[in-house]
Amino acid sequence: MSLQGVFHFLLVIFITWCGITLYLYLSQSRLLYYPGLPSRTVDATPADIGLPYENLRLTTEDGVQLHAWFIPAVVPRGTLLFSHGNAGNIAHRLETIRLFHSLDLNVLIFDYRGFGESEGKPSEQGTYRDVRAAWNYLRENRGIAAREIVLFGRSLGAAITVDLASQVPSAGVILESAFTSVPDMAAHLYPWLPVGFLVRYRYDSAAKIGRISAPVLVIHSHEDEIIPYSQGEKLFTKANEPKRFLELNGGHNDGFQISHEVYRETLVQFLEVILPLTRKEQAGGP
Repeated sequence: MSLQGVFHFLLVIFITWCGITLYLYLSQSRLLYYPGLPSRTVDATPADIGLPYENLRLTTEDGVQLHAWFIPAVVPRGTLLFSHGNAGNIAHRLETIRLFHSLDLNVLIFDYRGFGESEGKPSEQGTYRDVRAAWNYLRENRGIAAREIVLFGRSLGAAITVDLASQVPSAGVILESAFTSVPDMAAHLYPWLPVGFLVRYRYDSAAKIGRISAPVLVIHSHEDEIIPYSQGEKLFTKANEPKRFLELNGGHNDGFQISHEVYRETLVQFLEVILPLTRKEQAGGP
């Protein structure tokens, strides 16, 4: 190949690289949030699995209306604030709602702005305001003490949970399939791009988790095909004591189902530590 041919070849590669870089820079929101996967339609409710619930509208500090459900336990030992992942809506989390409800927890689950029936458009600061609105609802409208609230987040929801947990007290924090930060994830997915200069979103859980004073349970599958297991390990290392790590089998989206037995048993043990039942409650007394 002539020198001119080599130059043209390298020029094509450079232009292609620039095009991909520009596309990724401009498409970050669409690459991070998937409210329409599989659908924005809320086509199921807790009633479909035999659970009574309250349909709620929460208002954020910047005036956005969020759709949420409150699923009460018969004799609650505490309340779970559930922040879900980056795709779909609350209708796609019925299996997890059923599980936590079976552990005698009230469950408050909400859709971020732009997800499901919630208003607005998702953004990093917006999701932080969304989870804060859910927290305020439990504290102010329900009168639930912080020491009775468990903060739970899965995938993107774990990063949103870490942000809240670093600012408010709680009974405990459960982080499932969590990443350390968006720049870390971008570097993992696109090692050939200067992601440090491109990424506009942070969700920097690694920098915040050390500010959490409540007990922390980190859950991650070594077979997770989306978020590296090492990122869950890093978050666990940075978390304060008391803390616990649970290793699952299975993929990013089904690990909790494939490893259901050990998953549920670990949750039971963690709750016994952070929300101990009295003898009367254990006996089912009034």
